[in-house]
Amino acid sequence: MKKGFSTLLAILLLCCNSVKEKEDTLILEVSYIEKSPNIDGKASESFWSLIDWNPLDQNWIGGPYVYDDFNGRYKIAWNEQGLYLLVEITDDVLLDKTEDPLKLWWNDDCLEIFVDEDNSGGLHQYSHNAFAYHVALDGNVVDLAPDKTPKLYNDHVQSVHTTTDNVTTWELAIKVFDEDFVKGSGVEPVTLVPEKKIGFALAYCDNDTSTERENFIGSVFVPGEDKNQGWINADIFGTLILKK
Repeated sequence: MKKGFSTLLAILLLCCNSVKEKEDTLILEVSYIEKSPNIDGKASESFWSLIDWNPLDQNWIGGPYVYDDFNGRYKIAWNEQGLYLLVEITDDVLLDKTEDPLKLWWNDDCLEIFVDEDNSGGLHQYSHNAFAYHVALDGNVVDLAPDKTPKLYNDHVQSVHTTTDNVTTWELAIKVFDEDFVKGSGVEPVTLVPEKKIGFALAYCDNDTSTERENFIGSVFVPGEDKNQGWINADIFGTLILKK
């Protein structure tokens, strides 16, 4: 009897102490590039033409929209220094009305890049378990810090965008940091290697004339009614697999 009880207790303790693994939903194999692109918003490097587009088409917030109001797609590449994004946004109005980058940043037009270095998933709203970088039209990069205040992370993401008519092309370089990152401590970004898995999602805040953003369009399907989960929970991120 004692032996059976001990076995049951051991099983219960194992279950309580086990960590739920993130489910890999949207898996993207990411192409390797030898040389980092010149971040100029022009996609002039030949390798960009060899990489497939991925859709930005999941409406996380807001009502229906037409193609001319918003349409988005992106390409992604990597090397040891980081991730590289080429994003094409069709948007008839670009809005950047809040001058202070640390106030109401989510209500202006901006890209939001979600990165979970070890693809572990889990909560990250006030931690660096994962990052939710809001990249504004003026280049400022904002995320919530562990002290629950917004901070600039401009040294994590470099971006340049160019606009022709209603099409804006973004080119971005993203340094990947792990959960041990402490702002101002000199922690170095992670050196990326083949077959590494990284949690990832991309989204766009679209606002034409309203006091609040009108739509929030992401790259991954989020089940349930509340689809605005990425800034809190990295479980909804897709999974990148770095290939060489």
